[in-house]
Amino acid sequence: MSSVITVNDLAKRYGTVVALDGVSFSVREGEVLALLGPNGAGKTTAVEILEGYRRADRGEIEVLGCDPASGGREFRDRIGIVLQETGIETVLTVRETIDLYGAAYTRRRSRDELVSLVGLEEKADARIKTLSGGQRRRLDLALGLVGDPDLIFLDEPTTGFDPAARRKSWKLVEGLTDLGKTILLTTHYLDEAQHLADRIVVLNRGKIVAEGTPETLGGARPVTTVRFSVPEPGDLPSLGETREVAGQVVTYRTADPTALLYRLTGWATGRGVELAGLEVTRPSLEDVYLEIVGEAGSQEEPV
Repeated sequence: MSSVITVNDLAKRYGTVVALDGVSFSVREGEVLALLGPNGAGKTTAVEILEGYRRADRGEIEVLGCDPASGGREFRDRIGIVLQETGIETVLTVRETIDLYGAAYTRRRSRDELVSLVGLEEKADARIKTLSGGQRRRLDLALGLVGDPDLIFLDEPTTGFDPAARRKSWKLVEGLTDLGKTILLTTHYLDEAQHLADRIVVLNRGKIVAEGTPETLGGARPVTTVRFSVPEPGDLPSLGETREVAGQVVTYRTADPTALLYRLTGWATGRGVELAGLEVTRPSLEDVYLEIVGEAGSQEEPV
């Protein structure tokens, strides 16, 4: 499968602030890549360079087969962008806005189809100034899709959405990937990244500090927590794993939960001991992300 985005040794500096420092990654055709990181990590700078709005100080960048900084009309005709904030004229209606933005593209998706996709049927003839924040965000999403792009940049696309609207937007993104669209996603919702992304790249202080699928980002065998209560924790055998005891509550942390549970339940069954409140918890993407960012430190300057 060919690469839609290829970045090698990307660097960008603003005065004394290093926004990006030797960043390299690729995005394959039909893939959803989530670019994560704390505020000031360099995500916005990276995305703006890929969109052609900023020039890199160093590095090789290829997007849809060309340099985005000099791609021109043909390049912009093939990308869709959903920004965090837009400057839409508020006296226009939803339909009028989609028509206005769609006129800039050589191929356009149906206005009514877009209105339906983003759930604005009841607001199609309403003026933008009357829309709620979440409804405006849905319109932003429609405008990012109006040119039927091959590559879509989604910058915090569901900010302001209620849970039902977020779920609907996820289905929309999944539908786009089924059509072969490629998506670069930035989001602060870790459950959104876990649900949508095929791969994740974590930026911090202008560098990539982790990369992988949502399942392997914390390592191929992430640590799992096994917790339960027994009357006499001191009677437990040594199982060769990290163990913590607080009263009657016992907590194991292991990279091999299947083997641990096999030995543990075998011991309990043989002695007629109940492992009360037994729970097995694999770290969520949020847990892994916070650990990665915490280990890497954070950047103060917003970039």
